[in-house]
Amino acid sequence: MKGVAERSEGVTLEGLRNRMAKFAKERDWDQFHSPRNLLLALVGEVGELSEIFQWKGEVPRGLPDWKDEEKEHLGEELSDVLLYLVRLSDICGVDLGKAALRKLELNAIKYPVKLCKGSSKKPAQINVTDNNDGNSNGGVMAISNSDSKSCSDGV
Repeated sequence: MKGVAERSEGVTLEGLRNRMAKFAKERDWDQFHSPRNLLLALVGEVGELSEIFQWKGEVPRGLPDWKDEEKEHLGEELSDVLLYLVRLSDICGVDLGKAALRKLELNAIKYPVKLCKGSSKKPAQINVTDNNDGNSNGGVMAISNSDSKSCSDGV
């Protein structure tokens, strides 16, 4: 499939959405693509993606020690997850690109750079140094984080 990579420049979520819709329609699969079924398929693919990393411990960025075949398999599983996610969002009537941009904006508010830069602490755990002598007052930042995400989980 050499030609696929050459045509992949400029891939958009909208382009993927259209191709997935056409792919399903040509095969008469719309009847099976309920939100529930797509979600369960997505979860299954996330499981397959997880298996690739299982038992490997932490791996460095870029996966320098991985064989080409392993990286190709990873790409296939990542693609399965992406394609099911795009299809699910389409079937649910959610503009995934707009939703993702909105979520980034919300996360920028929830996890301000000034408080979260270089930290994996939850926003409520970050000490604020606001007294004159520069010592931490031991106070807790007034950002509520009911979903227990850390600063580094803001995606």
